[in-house]
Amino acid sequence: MDSPIQLLEHTDQATKQMLENVRKRKVKFDNLKKWHYISIYLTLFFAFIFFVYFYFNIAGHHSYSFLAIISAALNDTFNMFVLTMTLIGLGAMNLLKQQKEKKEKEYQELRCEIVDRSKDLWKREEEWKNRHVVFEIMKKQYDINLYHEKK
Repeated sequence: MDSPIQLLEHTDQATKQMLENVRKRKVKFDNLKKWHYISIYLTLFFAFIFFVYFYFNIAGHHSYSFLAIISAALNDTFNMFVLTMTLIGLGAMNLLKQQKEKKEKEYQELRCEIVDRSKDLWKREEEWKNRHVVFEIMKKQYDINLYHEKK
């Protein structure tokens, strides 16, 4: 368990475990979000390289015939490599997007559950009055908003 969560006062062990779980899910979501954006930029980079190379080295020299363009494109190793990397990037981008959406849904569901069950999690009067300290720590250290259900 992460040390700031473990050191929380006015919070029982079960609530600390829920906070730790939401922190872990947030980390997984953030990592997938980062990798999704990296895959988008790499795919755009390879697509740009492909189109520039294709235009200047293949289409420009073989513009007299469509079949000559296709033949030259298929025979050029670098062109096929960049095209393959672009297609792999598209696949990775879509796969990472699906995983990111799944992790975001899991994270948001657990976060909303904590918001909904806050009256049960901080039952005693003293815990209820000091729950804002827990919410502030979660917001400042982990960027997890437990004040509202909306994103």
